[in-house]
Amino acid sequence: MKLNRRHFCKLGVGAATATVLAPYHIALASDGFLEIRAQKAEQSLYPDSPTSTLWTYNGTAPGPEIRVKQGERVKVRFINELEEPSSIHWHGIRIDNAMDGVSGLTQDAIEPGDSFEYDFVAPDAGTYWYHAHNKSWNQVGRGLYGPLIIEEPYLTFDIDHDITLVIDDWRINQNGQFDESSMGMMMDWSHGGRLGNWITVNGKSQQKLELTAGEAYRLRLINVSNARTLELDPNRFDAKVLAFDGQPLPEPIAMPYAPYLLSSAQRVDLLVIPRAGQNFALEEISGESPFPFLTFSVTGEGASSKPIPRLKTNPIPEPDLSNATVHPLLITGGAMGRFDGITYQGKPLERESMMQSKQFWAFNGVANLPEQQFFTAKRGETIVIEMVNDTAWPHAMHVHGHHFRIEEREGSTIDEGRPWKDTFLIGPSQTTKIAFVADNPGKWLLHCHMLEHAAAGMTTWFEVV
Repeated sequence: MKLNRRHFCKLGVGAATATVLAPYHIALASDGFLEIRAQKAEQSLYPDSPTSTLWTYNGTAPGPEIRVKQGERVKVRFINELEEPSSIHWHGIRIDNAMDGVSGLTQDAIEPGDSFEYDFVAPDAGTYWYHAHNKSWNQVGRGLYGPLIIEEPYLTFDIDHDITLVIDDWRINQNGQFDESSMGMMMDWSHGGRLGNWITVNGKSQQKLELTAGEAYRLRLINVSNARTLELDPNRFDAKVLAFDGQPLPEPIAMPYAPYLLSSAQRVDLLVIPRAGQNFALEEISGESPFPFLTFSVTGEGASSKPIPRLKTNPIPEPDLSNATVHPLLITGGAMGRFDGITYQGKPLERESMMQSKQFWAFNGVANLPEQQFFTAKRGETIVIEMVNDTAWPHAMHVHGHHFRIEEREGSTIDEGRPWKDTFLIGPSQTTKIAFVADNPGKWLLHCHMLEHAAAGMTTWFEVV
């Protein structure tokens, strides 16, 4: 099992081409575990500005990239050197429930000075990530996340053509430092979540990466923002989509629509074959003019004769819609939303208690993680969740322990081909049906991955028995 920074190290700050940094490796402990430490560290977020105090894994945000082959074991000893409890969730991995890392549901949070050993098999090749799952709005927002890459057991893209890009938006102050004072603002919790004003890639800003014309590259984009949905257009540089949320498509496809909305927690793998002399950029296009947050310099003549690698789909069981159990999920609340009939901790949520508790959202009339599960499924049962977003805001809905297909989406055809997902964006006043086989026993979280929304009520759970 490899733990490295090899692609992070190719990315420099503000140079004409990428600056090569020293390789960053972490040795295995004597018992074969990788040690991941949650700790404070200083890191620059904005060019020529003072450093910010971030919460990091092993001193960097993002934390070190973990790479294993499909079917191999991941053994991580998490050591908490922070001043509050924490845990690690392995986002998108269909693993044993006891290893899912959800404090308060699958494990107790790890207290300051204590440790916990995560040990699981990585069943599916693809692009995933790991992040804190105790007070996630605070801990992920301060930098506790890192990439988890499960490599295919067969040869695909080599070390120089497989590039991980961890994208975050930070809210920085006039000094160019992390705006710590704005954490937990009620406006963020009741509106669109915490949105930043500066974008970094792999913890750095205004980077340039050098590619060779004619050669095929795999760009693994991971959106680790607390709440921001990135608006992108891969068609601007003729990219093809290889995978959504870690799950490969049968064939690479051109993005059929623009802008492509990469919500918080989602991933997309892009196939890029640069053309000679045509530099390009990853741009956020939601504003009045595109904002390039990563630029690519293309060198060479473009005469590569190497074949384009092919990816095989992962063995995820197909839903049987003819024998499915349907569970409705009504999403209410938020600014400009409906609050009638919402309970919190078994009591009606009135305006005064809402403001005190900061519980602004609800699933089926219940705010935050309820004692009673949303539903119980038998192992192997096909589940359909019909979500109705009766709010004025979009939500990035994430299902733990399973991948699903979007079977119906009101007023939209953007899911044509029904790719596997573990997170999807549901629009305001939209109804969407997702389906999956409940084949992973245990208690699993279902929540909005706009982390302030989750903390403010958009969290429930189901059980597979």
